[in-house]
Amino acid sequence: MDLELAGLSQVERYKLLIGLVIPRPIAWISTWSENGVANCAPFSFFNVISEEPPLCVVSFNRRSDGAIKHTLKNIRRTGEFVVNLVDEATANAMHVSSAELAESESEFDAAGLTPVPAAMVRHPRIAQAPAALECRVERRIEFGPEREMVVGEIVLVHAREGVIDADTKRISQTGYAPIGRLFASRYCTTRQRFDLPGELA
Repeated sequence: MDLELAGLSQVERYKLLIGLVIPRPIAWISTWSENGVANCAPFSFFNVISEEPPLCVVSFNRRSDGAIKHTLKNIRRTGEFVVNLVDEATANAMHVSSAELAESESEFDAAGLTPVPAAMVRHPRIAQAPAALECRVERRIEFGPEREMVVGEIVLVHAREGVIDADTKRISQTGYAPIGRLFASRYCTTRQRFDLPGELA
């Protein structure tokens, strides 16, 4: 089957791309609103893209009502954000926080999460998350009215005890159990892992 994407609807392209490119990491972004409401929401058009400089990229579309997502509004206003990573223990809370709430309502409250101060940016991180990337906007790229991409410079990595080895900086295979996004309401774990021949970096 060959499918020219120009001939497909936006919904068809979305279903096709998110179903094929799996699993995807989840950027569980936390910010403060202009009125001091703690906001968090998951985005799976996300990844790290460079270590020098240390960069990540997140892509935003519009809310179902056509408005700009609260997370993006807060990023535009402050030039900063926190990417919290999702593990098996926080999967349900992450899913709850994906609901489109009013700007005056906090996803932290709805999902039973705790905002705690970040070290180098003004937004909170999620206390329950296994790790968080504190980011400053490196650039924003608009792809028309429906899509905006934000490149963030990662200025600090926070991780709970047991996730990172202090000497080697390697991530614990037993202390970190991330999940990935598949499609619709489906996710996957990383419990089944395997090695291929070759030296680990």
